[in-house]
Amino acid sequence: MKIIEPSELVINSDGSVFHLHLQPGQLADNILLVGDPDRVTLLRGLLTGVEYVSRSREFVSATGFYKGKRITLLSTGIGTDNIDIVMNELDALANIDFKTRTLKKEHRSLKVLRLGTSGAIQPDIPTGTLVYSAYSAGIDGLLNWYAGRNEVCDLDMEKAFIRHMNWSPLLATPYFVRNSEEIEKGFGNAVQGITLSAPGFYGPQGRVIRLPLADPAYLAKLASFRYNGLRITNFEMEGSAIAGLSRLMGHEGATVCMIIAQRNNKNMNVDYRDLMLEKAREAIERI
Repeated sequence: MKIIEPSELVINSDGSVFHLHLQPGQLADNILLVGDPDRVTLLRGLLTGVEYVSRSREFVSATGFYKGKRITLLSTGIGTDNIDIVMNELDALANIDFKTRTLKKEHRSLKVLRLGTSGAIQPDIPTGTLVYSAYSAGIDGLLNWYAGRNEVCDLDMEKAFIRHMNWSPLLATPYFVRNSEEIEKGFGNAVQGITLSAPGFYGPQGRVIRLPLADPAYLAKLASFRYNGLRITNFEMEGSAIAGLSRLMGHEGATVCMIIAQRNNKNMNVDYRDLMLEKAREAIERI
C-alpha cells in the first residue's frame, strides 16, 4: 500500500493537517465554505455545541451542530489557489489515515457547499438574488494540472465557449464542471446557470480602472453565451475548483452565491452583512 510521504502531505506536530489545522475527528461530513474569515465568526452563532474552533492564516474553522446536523464552517480566503489547499486537505482528513499515511479502505464522501458573494453578468438578476451554480466554469487553469480532468468536465460546452469567446491562446484553457445534483435539490427556488470563476477581481472580471482590457468586448460576449438553455449568470473566484476537485475526489461539491454587484447597471451593495446571515441559514439547512 502506497505511503504518502511527509513532503506531500504535511501533518503538524499536534496531528492536524498543515494549513487548515484540523484533525481528522474534528471534520464534519457537511461543510460550509465562506471566503471571509470573519464570516465564520459571524456564522458560528448559528451553531450549538461547538466542538472545535481554529484559526490559521485565512483558514478559520468551527465545527458544531445546526438543528442536530454536524457542520464544519471553514473560510478559504480568495481564489482557486486557496481552494486547491482546502479541497486537498479536506479530502486528506476524510480519506487518509494520518498514523500510517495510507489511503483508508472505505471512501468517505463529503458535502462541500460554498456560500459566496458575486457579481451578476445578466441584467435581469438584481442584487440580493441567490444564484446556484448548475455549472462552474473555470478560467483560472487549476483543474488542468490534474489527471482525469477531461472525465469530469463538459468538453462540448468548453469547445462552444472557446469558439464563442474567440478565446486567446495566451489564457488558460477553460473548464466547465457540473456542480452537485444532490446539493442542488435543496436550491430549487434559486436562480441557476453557469458561474464563471475568475483568477482575479479586476481585469479577469472585466473591471477597468486604469488598465484597459485585452478584449474590450469581454463582458458582452460572456453575457451572450448560451449552451443547452444555460447562460453565464455571475462571476466569483472559487467555485470551479470546488466543483472540479470534488468530482475528481468523489465528493459532493457546489457553490451558491448572493449577488451583491450588478455589472450592467453598475450597482454595488457593500452593506450585506444581515442578508448574508439569512442566506447562510438557508444554505446550512439545505446542505
